[in-house]
Amino acid sequence: MKSLAPALPEVNFSDDGEIRYLHLGSIWIQGSMRVDAPYDIDLEYVQRMMAWLLFVEPQSVAKRHAMQLGLGAASLTKFCHKKLRMTTTAIELNPQVIAACRLWFKLPKDDSRLSVVLGDAAEVAAHAHWRGHIDALQVDLYDDEAAAPVLDSEAFYRDCRSLLTEDGCMTVNLFGRSSSYERSVAHIQAAFGPEAVWAFRPTREGNTVVLALREPVHPTRAELGLRAGEIQARWGLPARKWLRVFYPVG
Repeated sequence: MKSLAPALPEVNFSDDGEIRYLHLGSIWIQGSMRVDAPYDIDLEYVQRMMAWLLFVEPQSVAKRHAMQLGLGAASLTKFCHKKLRMTTTAIELNPQVIAACRLWFKLPKDDSRLSVVLGDAAEVAAHAHWRGHIDALQVDLYDDEAAAPVLDSEAFYRDCRSLLTEDGCMTVNLFGRSSSYERSVAHIQAAFGPEAVWAFRPTREGNTVVLALREPVHPTRAELGLRAGEIQARWGLPARKWLRVFYPVG
């Protein structure tokens, strides 16, 4: 007899003042939204998942394709679609999460630029369909326990790299009491090359965002400062602040 797949966790939300939080059947926060600004990014670590903007010309952003592996509360998906005007694809395993984002977190319906796909991130990353077509890949994959990333192997990160365009970039959230930052970074470096990986210092909550470029690029701090100023002026992200806690790993 075939073994049954594990049941997906129940999805619910909580409100705390002006902030709405997404939960997967536990106290752990899987995402958030400011009720009065639903298309802004609320959480600091999620803002840092947009650090790939430091490595591309702002004028080119709307012509690019963003993909999220793990929908969460749809903060990245909404920002890329609504604020950056990008072609945006999100992959989510749990249909309840997609329904919750549309009911409670202002996720728009699919249109010519937005596609929310019910699917397995590992299968999508390994498939040829999007290979070489994604400019910004944002990986945030956690279950209801949030103990460690669900997908975190060198093979998975090699598949992620294969999705990227020549100047594409992956950002990944590393978090959890059972996770190992050193092990995860070693896997990412093995997949992308040691010179292609950058990282933020952890947030107060313990989220560490790591960035990996399809091909290594090493802009000067002055160049990054100019780009950060443009990002902040155009889209309101705290990019100047990023540079105080963002550095190449290799």
